[in-house]
Amino acid sequence: MAAGKTALGAILSPVKGRLRWAIAAQAVAATAGVVPFVALAELGRILLDDGPDRSHDAWTVTAIAAGALLFRLIVMLVAGGISHLADNALQFHIRRALVDRLGRVPLGWFSSRNSGQVKQAVQDDVEAMHHLIAHSLLDITAAAVVPAASLAYLFWVDWRMTLVVIAPLLVGLTLYSATMAGMSKNLPRYDRAMGRVNGSTVEFVQGIAVVKTFGQTGRAHREFTEAADSFADFFLGWVRATRYSKAAAEIVLSPVAVLLTTLFGGALFVTQGWLAAVDLLPFALLGIGLTAPVLSLFYASYELRIARGAAERVTGILDTAELPVPDSPRSPAGNHVSYRRVSFSYDGEQDVLTDVDLELAPGTVTALVGPSGSGKSTLAALLPRFRDVTGGAILVGGVDIREMSLEDLYGRVAFVFQDVRLIGDTVAANIRMARPDATDEEVRAAARAACVDDVIESLPRGYDSVVGEDARLSGGQAQRVTVARALLADTPVVVLDEAAAHADPHAEAAVQRAMARLARGKTVLMIAHRLSSVVDADQIVVLDNGRVVERGRHTELVAAGGRYAAMWHAHERSARWRPRDLTPTASAAAAVAQEGAAR
Repeated sequence: MAAGKTALGAILSPVKGRLRWAIAAQAVAATAGVVPFVALAELGRILLDDGPDRSHDAWTVTAIAAGALLFRLIVMLVAGGISHLADNALQFHIRRALVDRLGRVPLGWFSSRNSGQVKQAVQDDVEAMHHLIAHSLLDITAAAVVPAASLAYLFWVDWRMTLVVIAPLLVGLTLYSATMAGMSKNLPRYDRAMGRVNGSTVEFVQGIAVVKTFGQTGRAHREFTEAADSFADFFLGWVRATRYSKAAAEIVLSPVAVLLTTLFGGALFVTQGWLAAVDLLPFALLGIGLTAPVLSLFYASYELRIARGAAERVTGILDTAELPVPDSPRSPAGNHVSYRRVSFSYDGEQDVLTDVDLELAPGTVTALVGPSGSGKSTLAALLPRFRDVTGGAILVGGVDIREMSLEDLYGRVAFVFQDVRLIGDTVAANIRMARPDATDEEVRAAARAACVDDVIESLPRGYDSVVGEDARLSGGQAQRVTVARALLADTPVVVLDEAAAHADPHAEAAVQRAMARLARGKTVLMIAHRLSSVVDADQIVVLDNGRVVERGRHTELVAAGGRYAAMWHAHERSARWRPRDLTPTASAAAAVAQEGAAR
């Protein structure tokens, strides 16, 4: 809670000055809002008086009340305008800061966070603070000022009767405090329970096809119902524990209860001669208006908690470490890539890679193979600086990539991974991201080389079709668009994940042909999931537990009878066992072989 409070204060700092003006204006408006009730009470005194200037005084008081109402309206509009402008400015500031920071964090940071988390911070969490800034702060101000101004006037009329009027308020606040006492403990439990319900719902909906295919509908449904039942049990228990105190507080703080207390107390005071009958009118008018603002303070506490949680998440992203860039970048002399005793750890304790040495000569293909979790993807992702090494160095043209500008690095290194990412723009714009100044003909040429031009031309608006709207691309088609993007970039170094590993047979052949064209004449570092795709590689590097255990060409490694040979023999056995109609690699392998021969 303290962290959220600190985070919210830091988030609001750019607009604190404007918010102070809005709160001050709202305080003035709230005070002006009490004036008509005071005027009405004073009007009753005047009309019950037999003085000679009664008519004149009555019109004067009426004019003051009408003027106060108009003044209140104007100042409230000013306060609301200031707060909404402050909210707009803050949202603009936060979103720009978030996007700016997200543009400078390591690309690997996104691999541990899904798009939903980023969207929540950039959109939902920023929006969650809107109501607090634009509305709740003003509501809280009015809720504090109106009772204070009313009580000040009532104490001036008669302090003893004022104590009678506020008695229900004190009792109700005590009861509400008992109700709210468990909130700090129960709200985190509420969030966890709701998170479990949401998670099981999303999991059930997203996996419904697999669930139904394997006859696990009952199990998946049971997980959801268990989460829902658990939430219901917790929430009902919370409600039951507070239902009596909350109901009692609502009754005591209701306008009817306050009015009855005022009338009974006023009758006693008047009959005892402690209070003039006409002086009971202010208490009847203003007393019933004391409770509603106080109740709004309790309701605002929930919105304040939401805003603090949102601010904490936003601040967490804004505090994310940026990818370091050099003040005076160096430019490489060539495109030879060297891994020098490279080590890497995600948590700073256990190394995922240890003392890896690699030389990637220009115009050669280096394939990384090894069991799952051996470090292949991590090793490849270090070259485009998805993350920085924690030991050793990676050099391009003799220069540590950490000493290069990012523009220079990405002008030399392109990457195509299995996890396809296309933006919600035209297909042409997605390809042109690699070179914003590329002509339409260059974009089409890249698409033709990536074997995706015919697919794009068949879309409703061709290259102007928008991804996610009228451009519905399959996984293999989207992958070829990313290959076209990399072809257009025409970088001398290419990092490839075997992007066709999970494609259907027809798409795989096209993707493999496109990737073969992309790799032609380049320095290629390829992550291989299928050994059949690396037999012609210039260098095969076998990783295990983050270390290089073997390296060489295919024939050399098979003859050596080591780890690679065992993997290759296992691959051959599985290829002979696999039914012919389920083999997705044959046509793709042929295509790659043809491209390799052409190269």
